[in-house]
Amino acid sequence: MAPPSHCHVNTNGATAVPVVEPEADTAQHARKMLDPEEFRRLGHQVVDFIADYYAKMETYPVHPDVTPGFLRRQLPAEAPSRPEPDDAFAAAMKDVHDLILPGLTHWQSPRHFAHFPASSSTVGALGEALAAGLNVVPFTWAASPAATELEMVVVDWLGKALHLPETLLFAGGGGGTLLGTSCEAILCTLVAARDRKLAEIGEHRTGDLVVYCSDQTHFAFRKAARVAGIRTANIREVATRRDDDAFALSPAVLEAAMRADADAGRVPLFLCATVGTTQTTAVDPLRHLADGVEAVDSFSVNAHKWLLANNDCCAVWVKRPSLLTAALGTDHDEYILKGGAAAEGHDVVDYKDWSVTLTRRFRALKLWLVLRCHGVEGLRDVVRAHIRMAAVFESMVKADARFEVVAKRRFALVCFRLRSPERFGGEKTANELNRTLLDRVNATGSGPYMSSAKVGGVYMLRCAIGSTLTEERHVRDAWKVVQDRAASLLRKMEIINSVLA
Repeated sequence: MAPPSHCHVNTNGATAVPVVEPEADTAQHARKMLDPEEFRRLGHQVVDFIADYYAKMETYPVHPDVTPGFLRRQLPAEAPSRPEPDDAFAAAMKDVHDLILPGLTHWQSPRHFAHFPASSSTVGALGEALAAGLNVVPFTWAASPAATELEMVVVDWLGKALHLPETLLFAGGGGGTLLGTSCEAILCTLVAARDRKLAEIGEHRTGDLVVYCSDQTHFAFRKAARVAGIRTANIREVATRRDDDAFALSPAVLEAAMRADADAGRVPLFLCATVGTTQTTAVDPLRHLADGVEAVDSFSVNAHKWLLANNDCCAVWVKRPSLLTAALGTDHDEYILKGGAAAEGHDVVDYKDWSVTLTRRFRALKLWLVLRCHGVEGLRDVVRAHIRMAAVFESMVKADARFEVVAKRRFALVCFRLRSPERFGGEKTANELNRTLLDRVNATGSGPYMSSAKVGGVYMLRCAIGSTLTEERHVRDAWKVVQDRAASLLRKMEIINSVLA
């Protein structure tokens, strides 16, 4: 009989019949899998490959010109049963160069302006490699004491650098951890809030819980809310406006929504405020940027976005870690999860109880190296340089009467569009005009690569500056491409208009 469609097979602890090999063969096999000299030889190949990749970065088109299935058609349908006879690793690296690189969007390109950065640094990449080489699994303090304690140190370091209130740090009774993404951080804190509230009102009222965000909040919040069991109908997206609040969350509108829910017998649970929304970098009114954060229960930031920490590394801090561990903790009666004699009598942190997963990565190592090798001021210099370049791009847009800046620039994102002349339809055709402009800009082989947003019915181009390798010359070159493509597009429309007339 076929298994049910929802069947899940877990290989952990699965019973299998072992294959007994001669002792000499198993020893040789083990050495081959992790031979120090082989690691050194192949490691040099990888380091050289990556170094060459960054050296030649500007020669790659930012976005690949490929169609779905391009790579699957070039690779075998099945994995090899045995390694290639000569040098399997070298052959594989050749395929990386010849087949895979041409199909990548080069996020580290200095001409990548489409998305917020996945910032890289030499130290961040090597820290990632070091963590992979050590390959520890710090799910409890005892499983790798130094990994747990380094993570505690690093999140307090970063929290202090961000001027977070002491109540969110270990030093002040709170604490933090390093997860993969903001979606994970939202999910963990939302589950903690859910369980705390249900303990007060009764678990039968899960369907009454309501969560709030603005209509500019990243969709990761809505995804996390659904995973946490919040009904889709109870996810409130508070409308924002361009003129009144520059697409930031309105406290008055939010309060009215919460009061209406409470009056209807529903239970307001969770508000997700954003400092720099994805589409326009709007800042919800915590007062100026993060001032006012002392009133929140949790705070998260992606260190891999702008702090040179390489993917993935999201820091999250909470005022009351006990709420996280109450919602996400595991059964400590299991012997294998106990901390051992060394942990007895001590209030240790077992990070498995701070997140959804048990197995976790040693992310603290690379972030610690980044902070050690660049310093807080070095990271601030990176952020300030990108903001200065964004200001340069913004000034060039404002100096060209054919264009307008659509949303107030915050940080290093410029949202702009080409004005549509009245003779071409004005506002009625503006969105389509800018959609065509973006297509033409991104069709330029060498870049730039930009993205779009549609907010309040307005289609706009987004120039997000944040790649580690971006210099002002790349920003100026990008603007010249935009101007040239706009001029060509307007000339074509002029010709069409004159013919029709």
